[in-house]
Amino acid sequence: MEKIPISPALIRELSEENGIPDPGSASIREIVQLVNLIERETGIRYVRMEMGVPGLPTPDICIEAEIEALRKGVSAIYPDITGLPELKKESARFIKLFLDIDIRSRGCIPTVGSMMGSMISFLVANRNNRDKEGTLFLDPGFPVQKQQVMMLGHDCHTFDIYNYRGKRLRAKLESYLESGKISSLLYSNPNNPAWICFTEEELSIIGELALKYDVIVIEDLAYFGMDFRKDYSRPGEPPYQPTVARYTDDYILLISSSKIFSYAGQRIGIMAISDHLFNRSYPDLLRFYSSDKFGHSAVFGALYSLSAGVSHSSQYGLAALFKALNNGTYNFREVVEEYATKAAIMKDLFLSNGFNIVYDKDLDVLVADGFYFTLSYPGLTGRDLLRELLYYGISAISLDITGSKREGLRACVSLVPRDIFPELGQRLKKFRDDHPY
Repeated sequence: MEKIPISPALIRELSEENGIPDPGSASIREIVQLVNLIERETGIRYVRMEMGVPGLPTPDICIEAEIEALRKGVSAIYPDITGLPELKKESARFIKLFLDIDIRSRGCIPTVGSMMGSMISFLVANRNNRDKEGTLFLDPGFPVQKQQVMMLGHDCHTFDIYNYRGKRLRAKLESYLESGKISSLLYSNPNNPAWICFTEEELSIIGELALKYDVIVIEDLAYFGMDFRKDYSRPGEPPYQPTVARYTDDYILLISSSKIFSYAGQRIGIMAISDHLFNRSYPDLLRFYSSDKFGHSAVFGALYSLSAGVSHSSQYGLAALFKALNNGTYNFREVVEEYATKAAIMKDLFLSNGFNIVYDKDLDVLVADGFYFTLSYPGLTGRDLLRELLYYGISAISLDITGSKREGLRACVSLVPRDIFPELGQRLKKFRDDHPY
């Protein structure tokens, strides 16, 4: 604590040397780089809340299956571009048992993480009609997905969902879709960064309007089943993970292995395309691909152009894990619930030192404790708060870069070990003493 606060001049110097003009508006990766440099220069261990990466070990099931596959020589062979048959089969089973949704295995496509899944989705969904322009994001959301859309030259529309929950969502959403210019719509559920979760009523509104205006819904399930207020971890038993798939025909589910299975390093996820959409013909796709069929264009056009397939051995690892989940011999919730426990402790530390939770409720109930939570401090904008907390050895990201219209920060609990909680409490007390209000 004798080194806290850290010299603002030092942080400013390191920022400028590394092309970061303002840490308060820096991207996730820029904050990671900056904090690494500050830690190296000062020897001070930061409370790292900026990066949404898992902080738990990968299940042995994945590791053993992958090792066995490597020993059999799969690393020398290109994988099938459509995916390992066993993985596709178990992916379809997983979707049926945990979402109660039927998708044929051919529509379950392995991707190099969900980020590749969203890129493929944009490359096809936003090119299926020459009269449409791009994607509507229900924000706040993962900044890189907007970067993908803009990098592709597609239009990017967005609004902050928080003031339009429940029945109010219909009029706001329709005000965008009725233009006829929206090709696709994307959101995460649970939400990154706010951790809010859509209700069945809201999902039905999204689905009904997507059908009415012929919009493809891309549902990012990176935090599948991690709304710990309900137990979504029992195969074939309700409650099931909420999904828009119950309310519309043309949708893509992005299922990540990174957070719920702590398998981030192997870069594998599943892009599950609904049967109706997979088989649907869009003549305008022939401008870019050899087929007018959505599924064929997604796999043999977009995916094949981005990669020769997903890491062969990791497909065996994920297939084995899905099989264990489907058979009820492994329960993911029992492992990842640690995030909720840590979030509850960390929220208390911040709240007791004058901070507020920005996205605090799902309609009339408190937001769940989970992988992320959001913070604000009286009198400081989100950018100012991030700059100031860096001086106290605490890092996060500004809500600005997530499309939020509210002032504050996103905090991730995954890389904050429990042994630093006492130090976090001391730093927050020092912060409050130095920033009275």
